[in-house]
Amino acid sequence: MTEAVISGAFPSAPESRDRPPPKRPPLTFDGLWHNVGFRSFLYQILVIVAVVGTAVYMIGNAQVAMEKRGISTGFGFLTEEASFAIGETLISYDSSDTNIHAYVVAVLNTFKVSIVSVIGATVLGVLLGIARLSSNFLIFKFASFYIQLFRNTPQLVQIIFWYTLVIRLPHPKQAWSIYDWAFISNRGLIMAWPADNVAYAWVGLAFVIACGSAYGVVRWADARRRRTGRAIRVLWWNVGLVIGLPLFSWFALGSPTEMEIPIFKGFNFTGGLALSPEFLALLLGLSLYIAAFIAEIVRSGIQAVSRGQIEAARSVGLRRIDLYMKVILPQALRVIVPPATAQYVSLTKNSSLGVAIGYPELFNVNNTITTLSGNTIECIGIMMAVYLSISFTISVIMNLYNRAVQIKEN
Repeated sequence: MTEAVISGAFPSAPESRDRPPPKRPPLTFDGLWHNVGFRSFLYQILVIVAVVGTAVYMIGNAQVAMEKRGISTGFGFLTEEASFAIGETLISYDSSDTNIHAYVVAVLNTFKVSIVSVIGATVLGVLLGIARLSSNFLIFKFASFYIQLFRNTPQLVQIIFWYTLVIRLPHPKQAWSIYDWAFISNRGLIMAWPADNVAYAWVGLAFVIACGSAYGVVRWADARRRRTGRAIRVLWWNVGLVIGLPLFSWFALGSPTEMEIPIFKGFNFTGGLALSPEFLALLLGLSLYIAAFIAEIVRSGIQAVSRGQIEAARSVGLRRIDLYMKVILPQALRVIVPPATAQYVSLTKNSSLGVAIGYPELFNVNNTITTLSGNTIECIGIMMAVYLSISFTISVIMNLYNRAVQIKEN
């Protein structure tokens, strides 16, 4: 009786499978307009159409205006004769070569000064960043003074200062000699250099392969430590690999020792490797300036590591090298790499300041081609595209490295 009353008062709900599917509301404009996703997509499309339309209008208007004034347009000037000389080149170049060849020379010169400056700024910046945390009074004050001096002085002023200093050095006849292997004068730095021999190229390739293999060994040892909990010391193995493989290649290729020694003839030195005053001044101006910023980045990255973790690592008996390599550095890199990437990009773009002292980098050569050809818009577009490509490449490489050094939780 009770069960019947209860069952009658509360009838059981029908099975879910017996329920008809809910009807979707009809698709209307009002319904789409109140959809956040649709409105966001529509706004983006409208912005893209507006930007593209504005660009097409401006380009077309510029072309019409230039045609009325008899100004040539297009990129045909790239295959025309350059008709100007470039004083410093990494590849063969003559004034009878094409403008596109001149652009290649300029880009290579930009790469040369940028890569060497990045290496110098990184090494010096790391040392200064560590010095800023030193308990030694003199080291700490020197690092602080350096950072404040170079960071708060305009970079262009520093480049002109170094150039003025270099060109006031003695004449090549009274050049400062370093054991007759290198000479410093107002013509720059001339040093001994390996003679043209294919064996040196193979030794260099062996060194690159050895460095890559050493990195692979480090990654393998770290993966094994994470998997088994047992650490493998690979430092000396990697040192032997990086030194031994190039040395073995050098012996296998006949142990070449030919060197080009600079010899003073006439009014200057011949032979060896010559670094022009413009290159040296730009190198010093870029690397010393950016090193001050990298030093502060390194200091902040190290200080971002919790003091408690450092004390815990010391309490379990970790050596100083292990403390830095396994505790401080892995955690500091995730703070250091992103702002350091911005500094590397800034350094590469600031190489255009070399135009102030006559270094034949991209901006300088581009100005010459613009003056001779009259294709201003095209030349500026090429220069912007090259700098954008270089900056994008640096960002991609550093982002990949940043992802590789991130701490991964098991």
